[in-house]
Amino acid sequence: MQRQPGLDLLRAIAIVWVMVFHSYYAGGYSGGGIWRWSGWMGVDLFFALSGFLIGSQVLKPLARGEPFSFADFYLRRAFRILPVYLLVLAIYVGWPFLREAPGMRPTWEFLTFSMNLWPAPSSQVALSHAWSLCVEEHFYLLFPMFAVALAWRPSPRRVVATCMVLMLGGMLLRGMLWTTEVAPLQAAGRAAGQAYMRYLYMPTWARLDDLLGGVVLAGIRCYRPQLWSWLQARAWALLIVGLGLVGLCMVWFAGQRLAFAQNVFGYPLLALGMMALVCGAASPHSIVGRRRVPGATWLALASYSLYLTHKAVYANVHRWLGARVEGHGWWTVLVYAVAVLLVGAVFHYGVERPFLRLRSRVRHARTRGLLGETG
Repeated sequence: MQRQPGLDLLRAIAIVWVMVFHSYYAGGYSGGGIWRWSGWMGVDLFFALSGFLIGSQVLKPLARGEPFSFADFYLRRAFRILPVYLLVLAIYVGWPFLREAPGMRPTWEFLTFSMNLWPAPSSQVALSHAWSLCVEEHFYLLFPMFAVALAWRPSPRRVVATCMVLMLGGMLLRGMLWTTEVAPLQAAGRAAGQAYMRYLYMPTWARLDDLLGGVVLAGIRCYRPQLWSWLQARAWALLIVGLGLVGLCMVWFAGQRLAFAQNVFGYPLLALGMMALVCGAASPHSIVGRRRVPGATWLALASYSLYLTHKAVYANVHRWLGARVEGHGWWTVLVYAVAVLLVGAVFHYGVERPFLRLRSRVRHARTRGLLGETG
């Protein structure tokens, strides 16, 4: 499938944004201001991109009236997600001294992609960024079933109603969880950050806004091509709106990430901004949609390996070289960046790429076998 420069650029921005956010593992680096502080929003951008791209994969055959192959979809996802993830998990389990923090959740929670669904002690933070992968896996598992069910007897009203229930239900749930879990701690003058992470930030049911926004875009693209063309022709306006909304959320969430309004209304607003950015970047009518930014495609391709490994790399460079490289401004940043990119490249070229090639051969063999059976 031909790569889209605009979407590659967004994915590259997302991974750099997240890595800057986690730079505190590199010896407590505190530069970057609001850009670093808001880096958690890079995960929201990943979710919006995933909703759009995976949603398009699922909805495209359904919109043409073709049967959807669950086996092929899950095969593709397994070859894409599991090899690097299982290798990184094995390293975390087998060589604890390489972790960014000593404590880690039980291995079975990572193997079942359930570590984001229930609380854990605050000391178990190693590989905690896998929570977003759990959200993605739950999306991969459930969305195709919902899509096929809705496509069985197509009804725009049912689709709109489903989207509204998911969005409003998420807002209501976050409001209830904030009231019952976060507010009492704040009223008692106690730290509420851990409760916020447990109940409002990491669970799948609280983080569907961006995925839903991406899926809505995919639905428009596949089922309403005229509306999609109209939106694509206004790519610059969408990019400006998206940047404005995301910038507004960056300011609004600053210092108020645990507040009621931000958790209930802020996530849908942020998702709307990410949705506008994805739609605008997907268009060939904007410069980001037709011109490749040097390095962006590579960062997009390697973003998964970079995401899984960057925190451990930060921590280990800090342990082994911190005394020699820290305090030297951009030189310090360069040392950490090169280390992260090198390790990410090793995992990308040594694990991801070979398994993607194997995936192509397996899918080709399956296709030939199925054609042979029907012939």
